[in-house]
Amino acid sequence: MIADFLQFEFLRNTLYTGLLIGLIAPLLGCFIVVRRLSLIADALSHVTLAGIAFGLLLEKKLATPVISPFYAGLGFSVLASLLIEKLRNMFRNFQEIAIPIILSGGVGLSVIFISLANGFTTDLFSYLFGSVSAVSSEDLRVIVIISIIVLLVIGFLYKQLLVLSFDEEHARVSGLHSKAIHFIFMLLIALVIAASIRIVGVLLVSALMTIPVAAAIRLAKGFKQAMILAIVFGETSVIVGLFSGYYFEIPPGGTIVVVSILILLLSFIVQKLLLANKRKTAFEKGVS
Repeated sequence: MIADFLQFEFLRNTLYTGLLIGLIAPLLGCFIVVRRLSLIADALSHVTLAGIAFGLLLEKKLATPVISPFYAGLGFSVLASLLIEKLRNMFRNFQEIAIPIILSGGVGLSVIFISLANGFTTDLFSYLFGSVSAVSSEDLRVIVIISIIVLLVIGFLYKQLLVLSFDEEHARVSGLHSKAIHFIFMLLIALVIAASIRIVGVLLVSALMTIPVAAAIRLAKGFKQAMILAIVFGETSVIVGLFSGYYFEIPPGGTIVVVSILILLLSFIVQKLLLANKRKTAFEKGVS
């Protein structure tokens, strides 16, 4: 099973990409969930879809590859992250309104570009739901660079991101450059979403950034432990999804999400068992 993925280059590219996405998506997702910004991933993913559709439209109308749909989606995602931050500053008392505005705009542009390109194509379908054969060597190199950027930034700004995530008001009072850090954080989300679309698909990428985290926080005793568990759950979901997508000839994105949900359900069961065991232990100590 694993031998097939190591034998063919396109499968190796997919496997390596999946492992990287399984690492950085839940890692960044921990900060997203804690900051209650889960819908940002949905908004940026829909704008990314608009960029991809725009890239495919250019390819079709101009009959020459002006810009890759992947790079067009990446550009749209980064631009949308800047617009969200701009709107949050404009609506200081209603900052959450920025997310549905950008999400709606992304959906609207997607519909227009897809319509102008005469509907769905095989390429667009793979971007929507992921594919085990869509990752090129160039895509892998870009995703490696994005992964390194994400890991370095989180490594250098971990304490600042942690403070900003749990107590934004305290971060501002203490002199932390909250605007600059939040701006960098938004760019990271845009980059990770763009990197993840090849494997998970535009419509399902937000699930990989949130569901493993939701399962992790049910079992973790602290933030760092939650990050580790979220990465483990994310990697498990990606690996199972990729192998299932290849051997059963189905889009891997859907399987990744289903496995993530099963892990979440299992975390509920494990949590209840742990609580029941604690109560039993406490009762036995009280009796003795």
